[in-house]
Amino acid sequence: MNIMILNGSKMLFLELEQPVIFVVGPTASGKTGLSVQLAKFFGSEVISADSRYFYRKMNIGTAKPYEEELDSVKHYMIDIAEPDETLSVAEFKQMVTEIISKIHQQKKIPIVVGGTGQYIHALLNNWGMPEIESDHKLRNILENYAKLYGKMRLFEFLEKFDPDSARIIDYRNLRRTIRAVEVMLKTGQKFSDQRSKKASPYSKKIIGIHWNREVLYQRIDDRIEMMIKNGFIDEVRLLLDLGYSTDIPSMSAIGYREIAAFIHGEISLDEACVLMRRNSRQYVRRQANWFKENDPEIKWFDGESLEIRHVVNYLISDQNWIRAE
Repeated sequence: MNIMILNGSKMLFLELEQPVIFVVGPTASGKTGLSVQLAKFFGSEVISADSRYFYRKMNIGTAKPYEEELDSVKHYMIDIAEPDETLSVAEFKQMVTEIISKIHQQKKIPIVVGGTGQYIHALLNNWGMPEIESDHKLRNILENYAKLYGKMRLFEFLEKFDPDSARIIDYRNLRRTIRAVEVMLKTGQKFSDQRSKKASPYSKKIIGIHWNREVLYQRIDDRIEMMIKNGFIDEVRLLLDLGYSTDIPSMSAIGYREIAAFIHGEISLDEACVLMRRNSRQYVRRQANWFKENDPEIKWFDGESLEIRHVVNYLISDQNWIRAE
């Protein structure tokens, strides 16, 4: 592929096979803002790999890009499903693969951005998913088991027999826990062992945004406070009024069940915010299992001193990737 990019007085030429830029990092690290800046510089389009962004009517609690960000750059995989619909990793990979191909046909570089590790790694490592049909009878048995003994008991079963899967699955996401246990019981093999990896078809660069953990936690706390001020409670109330249960997978996004509990009078707003902060910190630690700071494929940038020119300079410094003339 030969792509010409004009940015002010700078002209860049790309001679690459299926180039893709990935922007990764923990929640609240600034991935969206960086991806929009990069897209403007390179004349690119952005693909969201954040599972929380898929759902319509869930905007404030998921911290979706602002309208001006969406208007300034073409985005994909945002608001593509109703809250009670599901999108598997395999479906995501197929959809995004087609979008990347479409963007390449336009002679542009796709920018994939997100913090949902499974979705990012499905693309980075070209995962082949276990082709095991759903066993609805077994799934009902597992669902009833979780109702009777609690979802944590089922998750502990997964932890015991497939710790690698348990390490990257949110224990509150019953659907994913059930799927991992279902595949394991059907095949006799750990779910984590059944994801085959193939050579990536992409010429890729992975940009990571790193923050001091305490500073990142403060950014998360500030975001939660802003969400409440911006009407998050009304957003959750509307979803409940529309009949969406807190048991559906989309409601496992941090904040929705906590605020729903406040609306139902089960906890105070302060208690809900404490839970949101605690669960966000746990989520950051799970994300660190996906995006490791010692991963040689990821070029990490410090969030406190990050400037777009630093990232661009890194991208154009590799003469085998982007050649500046």
